Amino acid sequence: MGLAQIRSSELDQHNIEVAQNLAFWERKPLLREIYKGFHREIASYLRPDPVGIAAELGSGIGNIKEVIPHCLRTDIFPNPWLDQVENPYRLSFANSSVAHLILFDVFHHLEYPGTALKEFQRVLKPGGRVIIFDPCMSLLGLLVYGVLHHEPIALRQPIKWEAGPEWSADSESYYAAQGNATRIFDPRWKEHEKYSKLLIDWHTVACIKRSALSYVLSGGYSKPQIYPTAMLPVVRIMDRVADYIPAVFATRMFVVLEKR
Repeated sequence: MGLAQIRSSELDQHNIEVAQNLAFWERKPLLREIYKGFHREIASYLRPDPVGIAAELGSGIGNIKEVIPHCLRTDIFPNPWLDQVENPYRLSFANSSVAHLILFDVFHHLEYPGTALKEFQRVLKPGGRVIIFDPCMSLLGLLVYGVLHHEPIALRQPIKWEAGPEWSADSESYYAAQGNATRIFDPRWKEHEKYSKLLIDWHTVACIKRSALSYVLSGGYSKPQIYPTAMLPVVRIMDRVADYIPAVFATRMFVVLEKR
């Protein structure tokens, strides 16, 4: 199978998943409200300076503008609601022109995170930020993502930090390893020390673990909703309590990196 056929196949699968997610999004008001809360937390880490572009990579159905109206919505394939197409390994932005890059459930799809972070360094202004929202591997996280989600956790697979010399951004194919953010950014994880030495060009502003039980019990995009939408304020109280025991309950990791 040639590269063009592979890309066409990926485009078909990507658009199928986007269409499915959009259908769930439109008929699940609970999901929309939960995402709005996630996006508000992301917005709270947007700096008023440096002034510059704010862009979300891998926007999917592109709902972040409901909270951050000036955010550019991008993805690797086009869709009518997106602002532009962007490859995270080869961004179209000029050097030092971007203030914020937002990756919501995207970091674990980066097969070569070090290569992507180098590209982020190029386009970010000094003091610019990468904001990452990704799965977290607590006891509950292992259950949720290992049993109830189709993408691999891949905790035992080596992370390929940088691509080899023969690699091209155009040759990228589907990749997922939901445990990568935990392995790289969680100070309590055994591999963190190794990866922290590779992040010397970045200052870690925040590394926060969230239980996000309100999301887990909502069923997300494809699973049944466990509680009525009216109960969201009560479940959010459960979230705050569970946040005190992240080793057991954390299912989300919120990481903010700032360019030195």
